[in-house]
Amino acid sequence: MGERMKPGPIHGAPGFKEAVCIQTDKIYDSCREKDCLEDLRVFLTRGGQEVVDRAINVKCRDAEIIWVFPDVEPVAFNRGFYTVDVKFFFKITLDVFTGVGRPTEVEGLATFDKKVILFGSEGNAKIFQSKFKEDAFDPQLWKKTNMPKAKVEVVDPICLAAKLVDITDRFYVDNIDLAGVPDSVCNCFDDDLVAGAERKRVFVTLGLFTIIKLERNVQLLIPAFDFCVPEKECIAATPENPCDLFDRIEFPVDEFFPPQKFEFEGAEDFFDEDRPVKKHSEEQ
Repeated sequence: MGERMKPGPIHGAPGFKEAVCIQTDKIYDSCREKDCLEDLRVFLTRGGQEVVDRAINVKCRDAEIIWVFPDVEPVAFNRGFYTVDVKFFFKITLDVFTGVGRPTEVEGLATFDKKVILFGSEGNAKIFQSKFKEDAFDPQLWKKTNMPKAKVEVVDPICLAAKLVDITDRFYVDNIDLAGVPDSVCNCFDDDLVAGAERKRVFVTLGLFTIIKLERNVQLLIPAFDFCVPEKECIAATPENPCDLFDRIEFPVDEFFPPQKFEFEGAEDFFDEDRPVKKHSEEQ
């Protein structure tokens, strides 16, 4: 085995000044996923449900990620592997049509659960930091300080479809206990979320792109060129020079003249009639 390099000056390597030891999060494993989430139940606010009960049609206007809660647990009899259970909370904005005229905008909550298995290596050291936060000690987290960290990167989903279902002559079983929804999620809505006494329900289909990673905090030895010294001076926004700052802002031409279809990469191929359409099974 070759001699291990140590922190210090590097000789004979043009451009590099020294080898430095840094503390950072190393990615041990990751995966990406493209999910089509069909028929997710939307739990509406109290006022929104009253409007939906009189609706004749609904349209999904927007879907937004409120929060994502990942949880990591080791896989039994598979050293170094972990399950990552991810729960997504979406804020759904709907246009509700109750007759002729403009639709009414209502909001609701949709959820989705996902589980993946990734490699996260092993580690027995418990990690503590000198950051004080009152009442921050959590015995559950203390037991899991040697676990890898799950990081979920996700963009706001694409609204693909929405449908209105009259349940007065059907039987549905609720798949969520609203009492278990975190307060931080409920506070994103202006009214209480309700379920159980509705006449009509809304289901949406979303397109979701996700990257999930398992990371561990490690020390790495890396070559360094030099310290990062800022070269640009700070410009202060003061009452004396607001127009000077405004003069540095370029005129937003694109906002007045939207780009053409040929300026979007892949747009022509997407609408090509001769282009074969992939089925969902072929994309997996």
